[in-house]
Amino acid sequence: MARIAGVNIPTNKRVVIALQYIHGIGEAKAREIAEKANVAAERRVNELSDAEVLHIREVIDRDYLVEGDLRRETAMNIKRLMDLGCYRGLRHRRGLPVRGQRTHTNARTRKGPAKAIAGKKK
Repeated sequence: MARIAGVNIPTNKRVVIALQYIHGIGEAKAREIAEKANVAAERRVNELSDAEVLHIREVIDRDYLVEGDLRRETAMNIKRLMDLGCYRGLRHRRGLPVRGQRTHTNARTRKGPAKAIAGKKK
């Protein structure tokens, strides 16, 4: 099992698909990484040599922000908005949608399960 950026990537999948198991790497970045590391995208992870896995790991460490560092940066950006007290920060603080979605109905992912209000039905 190949371990890249602290993640065990599946061995029986193609390189481009397996790299997407790492937080911060999507389809486009996975193709870029395979190209930079001179690895054919259609090859399987279990067919790679240790040197190729090491080269992929070096490319990711050098050029991309992934996993813990990316999560930390995202959290710091949200914390900065909350500390500023700007509109987006207030929405994060209250657990409401940040990007202008309606909240009269829907928004259940952010607001959580509906709470019944006594005497509301008429």
